[in-house]
Amino acid sequence: MVDQQVDPIPSGSTSMVRIKIPSPFYLHPSENASSSLLPGVFDGTGYRSWRRAVLRALSVKSKTGFINGKVVKPNPDNPSFQQWERCDDMVTSWILNSLSPDLRDSLQYVNNAQELWDELEERYDQTNGCKLYQLQKEINDLVQGTLDVTGYYTKMKKLWEDMSIVDVSSQCSCVCTCGGKIRLVKAEQDRRIIYFLMGLNEMYTVIRGNILMISTLPSMAQVFAILSQEEKQREVRPHNHTALDSTSLNALASST
Repeated sequence: MVDQQVDPIPSGSTSMVRIKIPSPFYLHPSENASSSLLPGVFDGTGYRSWRRAVLRALSVKSKTGFINGKVVKPNPDNPSFQQWERCDDMVTSWILNSLSPDLRDSLQYVNNAQELWDELEERYDQTNGCKLYQLQKEINDLVQGTLDVTGYYTKMKKLWEDMSIVDVSSQCSCVCTCGGKIRLVKAEQDRRIIYFLMGLNEMYTVIRGNILMISTLPSMAQVFAILSQEEKQREVRPHNHTALDSTSLNALASST
């Protein structure tokens, strides 16, 4: 068993806690080959979301090294070979159990977890151009329709998050001293708010206009809060189509 103890800190000390990272070969007694990493299964759609969830689950178990090649397969005569093989088979089984039966059957004969992962990447991880086009089209076509404000906001937010993951060319890690990066982030946030407001149902026309009249657009979270409050007021007074009172909007405008 791997030592996972946390080194104690003397009373009154401000030293940082040093945590010993579990070995990638460690398997909890409750873990077995019939387990699944996720409650649902991947059926060929929504690969990016499924991929993120699997990576997160494997990271919790300290097993991502088996799919990215960082935990190198030892020579057969190495004492750790059997441990590696056992853990690799376990990770392979977990991923296979997270696939639909049809996909699982087509991948049963892979040799190891990394080969399985690479095969899934090759099959379902679309090129950036195709994925960007698909995501942008979904964003352009998305409207509230029968969704409530929360459902519409959640769906839009997920599309933007997927876009951020795929569109790596727009991500910058440089240190900005002129303030240009902050302005670009604000411009992108405003663009997302415009898309969000454009897809709202007609009953929100007045409140949408009031938000757009604010000299500096609020954050997406603030816009969502305003619309949620408006939606709740409509539920209480279904025949009252008066938008959110101007006092609240004036307070928001003055805060921005």
